[in-house]
Amino acid sequence: MANKKEAAAANNAVSLKGYVPSLQKKYKEEIIDKLTKEFGYKTVMQVPKLVKITLNEGVGHATQDKKLVEVAQAELTTITGQKAVQTISRKDISNFKLRRGMPIGAKVTLRGVKMYEFLERLIAISLPRIRDFKGIAENFDGRGNYTLGIKEQIIFPEIDIDKITKVMGMEITFVTTANKDEEAYALLREFGLPFKNIKK
Repeated sequence: MANKKEAAAANNAVSLKGYVPSLQKKYKEEIIDKLTKEFGYKTVMQVPKLVKITLNEGVGHATQDKKLVEVAQAELTTITGQKAVQTISRKDISNFKLRRGMPIGAKVTLRGVKMYEFLERLIAISLPRIRDFKGIAENFDGRGNYTLGIKEQIIFPEIDIDKITKVMGMEITFVTTANKDEEAYALLREFGLPFKNIKK
């Protein structure tokens, strides 16, 4: 039985070998050239890259119901296809009945193929499902990274709305190698993130 599983895993690995997500392909074939012309980069190494995407789901009521953290962990795992981990409180906050070491949410960090696949689903499927969607706001940190706030996890089609126990929001952070926010903005714009007022 184990040999059959190993063989199946090997076959899957072979079938995925050489697979390149469409957005990764777009970056190499189109975005690098566009950003080089826009910012006058001298070498390809100067062109900003998307390094990772982190999803973080904080659970405000975790102190009253620890199961909510497990639910958040399971939801992020379902949404991304990668196992999420619980986030732990680093300090005691008596007003919130929070103790150091207590689970307070869940997070998952995506890189490589899974990162590009998630980004494509986010742009093409999930964001358009937001009610009265008019684009996303600019929320850069001054160091070339961008954080997108999502109010309801139900925008992701992987979530069965009939099975959710609580509507929860999350933060999605895009970490880039850009030195300036305007370069990070241009990178994410070219990937297709629908900012409210697209600047070209």
